[in-house]
Parts: sequence; C-alpha cells; structure tokens
Amino acid sequence: MTAFIWLTCLCIADVAWPSIAFTDISAQSGVDFRHTDGRTGELHFPETIGSGCALFDYDNDGWLDLYLVNAGDAPGREGRDAAAGANRLYRNAGDGTFIDVTDAAGVGDTGYGVGVCVGDYDNDGWEDLFVTGFGGTTLYRNRGNGEFDDVTASAGVYVDRWTTAAAFGDLDADGDLDLYVARYCVWTLDEHRVCHEHGHDVYCGPEEFEGDADVLFINRGDGTFEDATQRARVTGADGKGLGVLILDHDGDGDEDIYVACDGTPNLLYSSLGDGTFEDVGWLVGTDGDDAGNPQGSMGVDFGDYNGDGLLDLIVTNFQRQYNTVYRNDGDGFFADVSFIVGLGQTLPDVSWGTAFFDADNDGWSDLFVANGHIQTNIADYDPTSTYRQRNRLYRNSGSSGFVDVTSTAGDGLQPVKASRGTAFGDIDNDGDVDVVVSNASDAPDILRNDTVGGAYLLVDLVGRRSNASGIGAHVRASAGDLRIVKEARSGGSYVSHNDLRVHIGLGSTTSVDLLEVTWPSGVVDTMRDVAANRQVRVVEGVGIATEGP
Repeated sequence: MTAFIWLTCLCIADVAWPSIAFTDISAQSGVDFRHTDGRTGELHFPETIGSGCALFDYDNDGWLDLYLVNAGDAPGREGRDAAAGANRLYRNAGDGTFIDVTDAAGVGDTGYGVGVCVGDYDNDGWEDLFVTGFGGTTLYRNRGNGEFDDVTASAGVYVDRWTTAAAFGDLDADGDLDLYVARYCVWTLDEHRVCHEHGHDVYCGPEEFEGDADVLFINRGDGTFEDATQRARVTGADGKGLGVLILDHDGDGDEDIYVACDGTPNLLYSSLGDGTFEDVGWLVGTDGDDAGNPQGSMGVDFGDYNGDGLLDLIVTNFQRQYNTVYRNDGDGFFADVSFIVGLGQTLPDVSWGTAFFDADNDGWSDLFVANGHIQTNIADYDPTSTYRQRNRLYRNSGSSGFVDVTSTAGDGLQPVKASRGTAFGDIDNDGDVDVVVSNASDAPDILRNDTVGGAYLLVDLVGRRSNASGIGAHVRASAGDLRIVKEARSGGSYVSHNDLRVHIGLGSTTSVDLLEVTWPSGVVDTMRDVAANRQVRVVEGVGIATEGP
C-alpha cells in the first residue's frame, strides 16, 4: 500500500517546472565573516568538524537575521587568541544586505564554537540563542531591545567538554521549551595523537576516541533548567552525536529525540509519555544502514518526501557511506530506501548540512546536501576524493526519485569548498527558500533562490498554551491534489538552525483549501480557503491573525 501511495502521488510531481536557480549573493550581502578553526598543522581533531549557522528574526521586524558560529584559535592551547574566532550576528536590512550588529547585541562568543539553535525558552515573544562548542556552551537571552544577556550560569545550562548539535523542544508538554545538547568525543590536548594513511599524516577520526554523554535540560518555567539526563534515561555515553532533532517520529503527540552519531548507532529516543525515553532506533530501523551497520552520520532532517502524510528522515554520512533516506512506513517502522530514491550516488561525498525543502514551490520536498572532506590532504593518497567538494541539490522529480540538478541550478551551486553547517529560510521574503552555507576555514555562501516556481504560503506560528515559538506544531495543508505536512522545529541540519516559519510550496494552486495547525498543547486551528502567495501569522486558538511583510 505504501509503495502504491508513493507512485500515485509522485505522478503528480512529474509536472514540468522551470529549472531551479540559486544565485550566490555573498559578495554584495555585506557579510564579511570568515570561518577559522585555528589549524596549526598539528592536526588537532576538533579542527575537522567546522561550525554551523542560524537564520532567525532576533528583532521581530519580519526579516530573517543571520548568526554565524566561529571556532578560532586552537582549543586548549596556551596563549590562545580568543578574539580570533568570534561569532557574528548580522541584521537583515530588508534590501538584500546584512549589517554586523554583533557588538551591540553582545553575542560575539569567542569560544571554540561549533553549533547553534534558537527558541523562545522564556515565552516572552523574543527568540533566544544557544551556542555549543569545544569547552562549553552559552545561552543568550534576547532582551527585546536588540541586546542579549549571557544567562548560561543563572539558567543552569552550562555543558562542558565538546558539545556539538542542540535543539529546543517541549519534551514534557508543559508549554515551555526544553533543551537537548549532544556531546561528541572525549578529546584533550594531552590525548592528542596523529594518525597515518598510506604514509601520510592525517587527522584521527572518532574511532580513536571515546564518546561522551549527551545532556537533557527540562525547563522549570522560571528561567532555569533542570539536568534531567539520568531521570529521563537518555544516558548513552558513547553516541558521538553530531546531529540532533526533536521530533514526533510516531505521530503520538509526544516529542521524541533523534541523534545522528559518528561511527556509532544513531539514537531514536522515543517518549514513553511519563518523562522518560527509550532508544528504539535499533528496533524501528533508523540506527544505521539497511544492514544495521553504524555510519559516520552528521546532518539530519525530518520531512515528507513522498507526499504520503508521514515524515521521513534524511541522515548525511561519511565518504563511501551513502546518505540515508529512511521512509516512514506509518506503522512505527522506517525503511532504508536510499538507493530506491536515487541517493546511492552520494558514496564519494563526505556530507554534512542537509534539509528536505521545496526549492521550486511545486509542493514536493527537494533535498540539499553540503559536502566537504575532513582530511586536507586526502587527494594525496586517494585519487577518488578531494578536500573541497561540491554541494548537491536533488530535485524531487516524481517517480524517478531524487535527481541531481546541481549543474543546472545556478552559480550558487558552483562553489567548491569544505562545507559544513547549512541553514534554510526565506531571507528576502519573496516566498521561496534561500540557503546559507558555513564553510570550514572560508567565507560562507549566501544563496538566493531565484527560481521561477509555483505559489507558496509562509506560516508564522505564535503559541499561547504551547511555547511561543510554535516549535513542535504540525502544519497540514490541502491544496488541489497536494497534501502537505510540515513540522516546526529548532536545530537540525548540521549544528545549525532554520527559519521557524513553515514554508509550503503550492504548485499551480492559488489557494489552500484547508490549513490545519496541530499545536503541542493539542489545540487544533483549522482555516479554509486561505489565499496563496503571502505570509500569514497563525496564533494558537485564534487562527490567522495578521499577514506578514
């Protein structure tokens, strides 16, 4: 039955649409950031994983702003120049350019940064910022006046050692956002070592180091968090996590946790509804490849690629380990369909940031994958690979599955760099999804989507009984023959954060017959005959309140 739905639905997607086109606007954007990882030639392991980025509206002016995480001088080294790698916040001026407001906002973290996620943890209507890295985490509370306060200590969310991905989500269904933080490996300068491949010195990989335990914080609702890791039973100490999603994998209304792990089995912590979780990844088929083998997993996203109303998983992996699509079969189990949908060709790549997103607004989820090796000298001993690799865009073409359209998708897909984190969102409010790519030891790529595509609807969620960010809400749209389901979430991709607004491509339809938002609280708002090609604000318990910019 599932296969029938897939083939039937995707016949609709075989409509001819104009080519997808992304334009690289980095040079004229005003973003003068350059990532640095402090590499000294000593081959310190933390130099390999790069950093992430976030698209979020920090000043509530209706335009997505950009936060870029930096690493800086070598971690733990005596005499480290912290200022060499400060994170930067850029305000969207609304005219295609960004303005550096880091110093005024007070978010220029100078630690050895890795990841970032966003969410309104105190429900005051302003999005807050959480930053991970080697050596510690930082929580910035948005004051609502363009400034942030470092409240890490008072909120109780400092996590030491090597943290990577993080995500906000309401894991106990009490109306405020909790926080899951992944740790990677146990590494210090004292334990530093150099590995060797075919006579060449190379970075050691995660298999040379022990994994470290993740941390779960439950929001008390008074501005502080409780470390509930042990109580919630999310205590796996060898996960080596690099990607985190808070999601409802089984559609039971409870938020679950997925952790993409580097060389160890991926974790799927399913909520038992009593504040505890059980890892079921090994049981439901999302812990590795189709033979059950762990992969070197980095990035992750959750979206409905085949239009059956069920959200599926994409996990990006290391070289010679294809990027994995897990199809949600609706019975609690997932199937590895990577080769069936055309992703077997990803074997040569080392893949990081990713997302299911509708690049051409035809109503079907396309796929972006950021690539780049970790070994700067890989070409010296492996003629089949390079350090800098081309990012890939796969169009959801219908019954043919995903088709690589990178070569025809504009100059934005032509740079060849060592890419890591990626963030997705409509930075120019024109109704299509743009992409920001963080590149290791390089400038970021800001890719404006110039596709002449179909209609769209952009849904801005405001929770009342639920968390104010609307994180965890399910948005369903029926428009003609299209049946679309999306989930608002924090974090995801690879150590990055996407636009919290829910983007819906509508193809050739001019209105949404039925728009339904199911909030984490259980409240359901239903709206009919919603005109397309605009942004709407949906308030919990009210419905459509206002249109956006």
